[in-house]
Amino acid sequence: QGSVDCPNLEFEYGDADGHGAELAELYSYTEEPELSHNRRCFEEDFHTQVPDRRWLELDRAQQKAYVMRLLDGLEVVNRDKRLRVARAILYLAQGVFGDCDNEGDVLHWSRHNSFLLYQLGTFSAFLELLNMEIENSQACSSALRKPAISLADSTELRVLLNVMYLMVENIRVEQETDPPEWKTCRETFRMELSFPVHTEEPFALLLFTMVTKFCSGHAPHFPMKKVLLLLWKVLLFTLGGFEALQAMKVRRREELGLPPLPEDSIQVVRGMRAASPPTYAIELMEQQQQQQQQQKRGHRSRRPLMKQDSLDIYNERDPFKNDEGGVDDEENDDVDSGIEGELDLMERDAIIPAMPAQRLPIERVSFPKGLPWAPKVRQKDIEHFLEASRNKFIGFTLGQDTETLIGLPRPIHESVKTLKQHKYVSISDVQIKNEEELEKCPMSLGEEEVQETPCEVLYRAMLYNLPQYMIALLKILLAAAPTSKAKTDSINILADVLPEEMPITVLQSMKLGIDVNRHKEIIVKSISALLLLLLKHFKLNHIYQFEYVSQHLVFANCIPLILKFFNQNIMSYITAKNSISVLDYPHCTVCDLPELTAESLEAGDNNQFCWRNLFSCINLLRILNKLTKWKHSRTMMLVVFKSAPILKRALKVKQAMMQLYVLKLLKIQTKYLGRQWRKSNMKTMSAIYQKVRHRMNDDWAYGNDIDARPWDFQAEECTLRANIEAFNSRRYDKPQDSEFAPVDNCLQSVLGQRLELPEDFHYSYELWLEREVFSQPIRWEELLHCQ
Repeated sequence: QGSVDCPNLEFEYGDADGHGAELAELYSYTEEPELSHNRRCFEEDFHTQVPDRRWLELDRAQQKAYVMRLLDGLEVVNRDKRLRVARAILYLAQGVFGDCDNEGDVLHWSRHNSFLLYQLGTFSAFLELLNMEIENSQACSSALRKPAISLADSTELRVLLNVMYLMVENIRVEQETDPPEWKTCRETFRMELSFPVHTEEPFALLLFTMVTKFCSGHAPHFPMKKVLLLLWKVLLFTLGGFEALQAMKVRRREELGLPPLPEDSIQVVRGMRAASPPTYAIELMEQQQQQQQQQKRGHRSRRPLMKQDSLDIYNERDPFKNDEGGVDDEENDDVDSGIEGELDLMERDAIIPAMPAQRLPIERVSFPKGLPWAPKVRQKDIEHFLEASRNKFIGFTLGQDTETLIGLPRPIHESVKTLKQHKYVSISDVQIKNEEELEKCPMSLGEEEVQETPCEVLYRAMLYNLPQYMIALLKILLAAAPTSKAKTDSINILADVLPEEMPITVLQSMKLGIDVNRHKEIIVKSISALLLLLLKHFKLNHIYQFEYVSQHLVFANCIPLILKFFNQNIMSYITAKNSISVLDYPHCTVCDLPELTAESLEAGDNNQFCWRNLFSCINLLRILNKLTKWKHSRTMMLVVFKSAPILKRALKVKQAMMQLYVLKLLKIQTKYLGRQWRKSNMKTMSAIYQKVRHRMNDDWAYGNDIDARPWDFQAEECTLRANIEAFNSRRYDKPQDSEFAPVDNCLQSVLGQRLELPEDFHYSYELWLEREVFSQPIRWEELLHCQ
């Protein structure tokens, strides 16, 4: 029983992995020789300037003086000399590992040097060089002509992006021991990246442009993994992580006069425990066969397959742990073929003979203190409830009136009171209402005050090319997904991992294979994290900004892409060992490398799971939830693409947060899956009841929903699109000849306006008068006729 034997995964979700792991993922294993090359470039220059001294022995003033000298070297015309200086600066950012004894020292000096480099203006110097490299048409054309692109084609870009990533990541991460000047430095850097001073656009936009240029095929040599990692970390730094987002949400609710949130969602999810995954039909049959074999061997005792006890869901230790599954059937794994192998009730009874249900031992049952989430009710839910009640008892409705209860029986009064007690008004509801009023009364309400937040600046900069950015990110995600087949028309994302000379020995091939898989996993991790960050921040900033990004993701087939990603053996993906810990930075810089063998590479590390892969899976599930929540047309896409068996397989991963988001996705489509599916998946239904937030009056488990009308779906998307376009044009389009623009009716001020005339106007002025004024007959009598 492989699925039930899966251990609980001790995984703590956060903005990013540990500091060392995040730095290690910047480098591919094929880049390892470049570490010593960077060291050579630094030491050759350093020893000519500061003989018989080490970097760690210099005081702050001497270190500053040396860095300033290096920065002057970036101004030279000679490309090779510039690259050598950039490599020396990169060695400083990597933590002068040649002078360090252990990994802790390397990370300490990497942070120290990153702050020093930033204070001396290194980031802006490298930004100029990056712009030059992006515009370097010679590198682009030579890369386009090559049959196979390798590491060598992106050397300069990789060095620049490495330095910038190390600076962003080291300055972004806060530590308790940071001196006050570092904290000031961090805030200055965040402001510099969020609100550009010298350029018209934030730094993140330059990286988005690199992504689209790469996907369009104009720059196939761009090191995409590094660009995406840097883009993710810049967004995380400038917009803020999940805890900062929660604090912003609380603050925004206060400003709008809304009641506080019923609970801190981050803490609730952290406190959850995983449930045992549902048993599969195939596993049940295997159990049955084993028991029959035991019987043949003379074993008289036989463990019965008992039905799920209703009390079982209240078991605190392991809510779904029993030996059966008689009621719990599952579809065949072959989803792509559209065959859903649900057993008929008659057949199931034939395979699994009914046995008298055994009562559970009393000590196993312990009732939980309550459900994890406070129930929520929308204004729309109260209106629907009252509409149905009035139709039933009075025979007519009162529209959106939720106060008048005349003529309704006492129990309805009690129900409405309970619904109103749990009513939840979201920030989005307030924003939509404000938007409707602004559309209705543009003159009387005047200009809307828009706060200049980093999120607002980013959205304004991304707005006009946002569809291309989303398509480009999804193209790369598709190319990096493990389920993708290698196609000739797909983009090559391995340009910054393949060496110039392809491997000869089996060991080199194995190492490169691990490197390529790791490279793809890191790309999936960075794209999933940055898309989720964008969606969450835009939703808080303005609901229609979020809806605009969501709609373009949906149009670019994000929903089937994520489902395709999960249509694999997800346990294998999460426990994949595509890393060689001895080659990871900073370990490889300070420790002697043992001799690698095929056996040691196959064995991998001893970790229970791969952090980045589990992080990616949770992020993709959260994105899917964001795209489909309250959108019936998109929920139907989940049903049409047969997502239920794919998602149910993902419940095999015993990690509470991942299970929660899978169950949410199953809950929204349960009403469309039919009674047979619900009957066959009672464990999953119980898990949804126990773990997912309840919405009063939401009959998700029965399929009687008044919103389940397939003919409304297209209209729903069209209305949403119209609202988004109205919002974007009102807030961001500068009106050229608006009908609301004031008209100057004063003759003197109109005649007194100075008009810019072309230089040659006075030469042709008389000719113009003759042609336009004197030769045109003026019909004065027309003034007397009414139009």
